[in-house]
Amino acid sequence: MEVRNTTDADAERVAALIDSVARERRYLASTVGFPVDSTRAFVASVQAAGGVHVVAVASGEVIGWCDILPHPFEGMQHVGRLGMGVQKDHRSRGVGRELLSVAVQKAFAGALDRIELEVFASNRSAVRFYQTFGFECEGRKVAARRLDGVTDDILVYALRKAPFDSRSLAQGRLGR
Repeated sequence: MEVRNTTDADAERVAALIDSVARERRYLASTVGFPVDSTRAFVASVQAAGGVHVVAVASGEVIGWCDILPHPFEGMQHVGRLGMGVQKDHRSRGVGRELLSVAVQKAFAGALDRIELEVFASNRSAVRFYQTFGFECEGRKVAARRLDGVTDDILVYALRKAPFDSRSLAQGRLGR
């Protein structure tokens, strides 16, 4: 497996992957993906803003993505918003850990000092995953999602550059 910067040529495969994860209706805010042109434009906008967009590729197939988009507002450009996903058949195999490690290293090597994310409280494996990287829960949006008759809270997490330790990151965690 290789984790690398997303290219324009990846847009179709990234769009298809996002669509497949979104249609699971459990992990992403969206329940369907985005058109290829919108995906291509999003990747370009993340990179132009100084953010990070990486993909995991195995046997020529895009099996995961991770993006960190800097906030556009004055006074908040040091903060990035994280989004990621891994193809269903490749979960629990270290793909997400490698994607997040590379993306965080790139973000903190650039202008970002803080990375934020939101995760559904019901997604316990993702919550544990982010916590092992040192993300701290900063809040809860109670009953923020209601889909298919199920109500879920959204947890707000953040990771700050200050406690960043590259040795811990290489081991899959960012301790304080």
